Amino acid sequence: MKLDIATIVGIIIGVGSLVYAFTLEGGTIGSLLGVSAALIVFGGTIGATITSYSLEDIKKVPALLVKAFKDEKENYMEIIKYFTYLAQKARSEGLLSLESEIESEEINKFDPILKECLELVVDGSDMELIKTTMENKIYMEDMQAKKEAGIFEAAGGYAPTMGIIGTVMGLVHVLSSISEPEKLGPAIAMAFIATLYGVSSANLFWLPIAQKLKNRAKIKTTERELILEGSLSLQAGENPRILERKLLTFITNDKRGTITEKGRVELNEEIGR
Repeated sequence: MKLDIATIVGIIIGVGSLVYAFTLEGGTIGSLLGVSAALIVFGGTIGATITSYSLEDIKKVPALLVKAFKDEKENYMEIIKYFTYLAQKARSEGLLSLESEIESEEINKFDPILKECLELVVDGSDMELIKTTMENKIYMEDMQAKKEAGIFEAAGGYAPTMGIIGTVMGLVHVLSSISEPEKLGPAIAMAFIATLYGVSSANLFWLPIAQKLKNRAKIKTTERELILEGSLSLQAGENPRILERKLLTFITNDKRGTITEKGRVELNEEIGR
C-alpha cells in the first residue's frame, strides 16, 4: 500500500510545531504528558462517538483510517481514455461488441459502477432507466461516504468538550488540596493538559481526517458521474471525439492535457485490444 505523504507530513508538522514552540519557551516535553488527561479526553471522545453511531459503522473505522492514509490518485483521464476507446469500438463493431469488456481485467481498474453501466448499455436498457438507476446509486454511495466521514467529524466535536471536562475535573481535585499551596501550580498546569489534548486532537487529527475522507468522496462521486455520462453517450451512439470533449468538461483545464491519437493507440495496446 502506497501511503499518502500529505496526510503523514501534515500531522507531523502540526504536532511538531506545537511541541517545538512549547519547548522554545523553556517548556519540557515531559510536562505535556498526562495519563489521566489522555484517558479522559481520548476515552471520553471514543465513547461518545461510539454512542452516536451503530456498531456496524464503528467497525469501519480501521478501514477508514487506512483509506485516509492511503495514497489515492484521481482517475479522471484514464476513465475518459477508456470511454473514448469504448466509443471507437462501439462505432466500428456495434454496442454488443462491448460485452467482452464487461468480463475483462481492464474494467476492474475502475469503480464497480462502470461494469454495471456497461451491462445496462449492452442489454439495450432505456437511457432514462440507466440515468435514474445510476444517479440513485451514486447518491446513496455519496451519502454513505459522508456518513463515514461524519464519524471523525463527530469525534472532532466531542474532543474539545472532553478536554474542558478533564480540566474541570482537574481543578476540582486542585481545589480539594488548596491547603497545600506548593502543589497548586503543577496541579493546575496538569489540569489544563486535558484542554490541550482535546483541542489539539480535534484540529490536528479528527477534523483533518474527516475532511480528507470528504475530499476523497467528492473525487469518487465525480468519477462515477463521469462514468454515467460516458455510458449514456455510448448508448446514444455519440461520435468518440464528441464524447471525449463532453467528458473533458468534468475536469479543470490544468488537469485535462490532450488525449492524442497516439495516446489512444497506447491505451489500446495496454489493454491488449
